[in-house]
Amino acid sequence: MVSLVTKRVGHDFGELHRRMQWWVDEELLSCVATVVLHGDDVVDVGLFGFMDVESGEPLRADAIHRIYSNTKLITSVAAMLLHERGLFDLDDPIEKYLPDFADMRVLRDGATSLGETVPAALSITPRHLLSHTAGLSYGFMEPESVIDRGYGEAGVGTSDEPLADFCRRLAQLPLVFQPGTQWRYSAATDVVGHLVEVVSGESFDTFLETEIFSPLEMVDTGFHVPPEKHARFVTMYSGTDPLDYMNPGLVVSDDPVSGSFSQPRNLLGGGGGLVSTLGDYTNFMQMLIKGGEWHGRRIIDETTLRQMRTNQLPPDVHLSFPDRSLPGTVFGLGFRLLEKPEPGYPTRSRGEYGWEGAAGTAAWIAPEADVAGICFTQRMPAPTHPYIEEFSRFVYQSGPYGDTSNRT
Repeated sequence: MVSLVTKRVGHDFGELHRRMQWWVDEELLSCVATVVLHGDDVVDVGLFGFMDVESGEPLRADAIHRIYSNTKLITSVAAMLLHERGLFDLDDPIEKYLPDFADMRVLRDGATSLGETVPAALSITPRHLLSHTAGLSYGFMEPESVIDRGYGEAGVGTSDEPLADFCRRLAQLPLVFQPGTQWRYSAATDVVGHLVEVVSGESFDTFLETEIFSPLEMVDTGFHVPPEKHARFVTMYSGTDPLDYMNPGLVVSDDPVSGSFSQPRNLLGGGGGLVSTLGDYTNFMQMLIKGGEWHGRRIIDETTLRQMRTNQLPPDVHLSFPDRSLPGTVFGLGFRLLEKPEPGYPTRSRGEYGWEGAAGTAAWIAPEADVAGICFTQRMPAPTHPYIEEFSRFVYQSGPYGDTSNRT
């Protein structure tokens, strides 16, 4: 459960609340749940909208959400726990642990078929996987590309299979580029999940429960929602026009009782398989803010977290997606890193790190400004939904978190 607001001096979140409610009132989102932290103190909690639009039940503080790619932050911390214990090196060839990835091939420039390849100049390493520079793809972001068509034909990510089988299927396909040379959002964090299994000797879900969820009291975080918790599981929606976020109207796309997260699955996706609550994820974020410590227990070393917040991309490489480029943003070991704030953000947002999920979940920490934000909704697809950017902007404007000299 999210802790009660303890400090609010100098904070006014009225505009933030009104804007988040606006998204619900306009039938653009079914719900919004938000947390703002100043330091590691929760200074604001907002609950807007409904568990499901049809019943009109108000959104609960303990509602369970599909967090999709916000899973990646947890998976990356899990892997780095094993790294700091000396169980693998970031620059080890990944085939040392996952033999299926030996002797990888890379698509030639301009290839028109999967058979047009050259040998990989380097082995994939854990560093490449954690920073999305391994040369893997995702299979859906550029559906007409040679590589993503190949992923679809091979059933990568569409079969409910153990991580070992998922990785075996993935390793049979070529890479998009030579490891370590570019950045491409990909299934790499799912491979990291299997690396955790192999190195720890435990199933991925067991390792997460033992090392992260139980110590952080993340009691509702896992890879499915059991029947006794279905009443707290938020319905997920898509828009009437999924590509137009501003077109009013919502259509159910995943049901809490019979949907894809309502029963155990074989594929424990390290890149997007978890459900969680606002309270659970706040505990995780507080641990990161406090340098790896939570309520007197050390979860991960502060030096390890600092390493995770260090840019791992080659010079002049930044985050880029098919529909947008982020020239001021780079990537560490599991986190995006804001190096150069865009117009509209305070200059002290520099160094902000975090990530977002496909259904509209986002979490970020800005160490210099001493503020962090979490916002959850359940609309698919929504990784670039304007509500996420608006949430961040209003948080920065709502308290003593830094100057506004970069705002236009």
